[in-house]
Amino acid sequence: MCTEVTPRLSRRGLMRTSLAALTAVAASAAPAGWNDADLILPADFAKRLGGKDAKKIAIFHVGFGVLYRSKHIPNSVYVGPCNKPEGIELLRKAAAGLSKDQDVVLYCGCCPWDHCPNMKPAFAELKQLGFKRLKALIIDTNFSADWIQHGYPVENGQG
Repeated sequence: MCTEVTPRLSRRGLMRTSLAALTAVAASAAPAGWNDADLILPADFAKRLGGKDAKKIAIFHVGFGVLYRSKHIPNSVYVGPCNKPEGIELLRKAAAGLSKDQDVVLYCGCCPWDHCPNMKPAFAELKQLGFKRLKALIIDTNFSADWIQHGYPVENGQG
């Protein structure tokens, strides 16, 4: 007589396995609060900056002034840290004259993407204002490592 032994997961074991699987799926998708369509990678954005329509893109730096004054993406406008009401207000003013259908890219680069205090408030504000072609530039580590050191275009000083 052959007895088949099948392993059984306890309810707790099943929940742990399910949680691990969901975590793995979530880690491969866009970070929490973002859709894949909301994001643009540095290499892709650098290519767009080299194109004929580059001047039509509104680019806002939503990080700290010391970073912007050091080096920044060409034609970007400094609005300040958007984790503060003053930064959000400057972002609103800078975006006030733009068409809601214009391409807009936000970037910071102050720290690793998943710790940045400025991107989500800035993105949420412009989404709430009705901007339809809004992108967040993913800077995984910081502006120097993910943009400057790759040789992507920069301007020095105030721009």
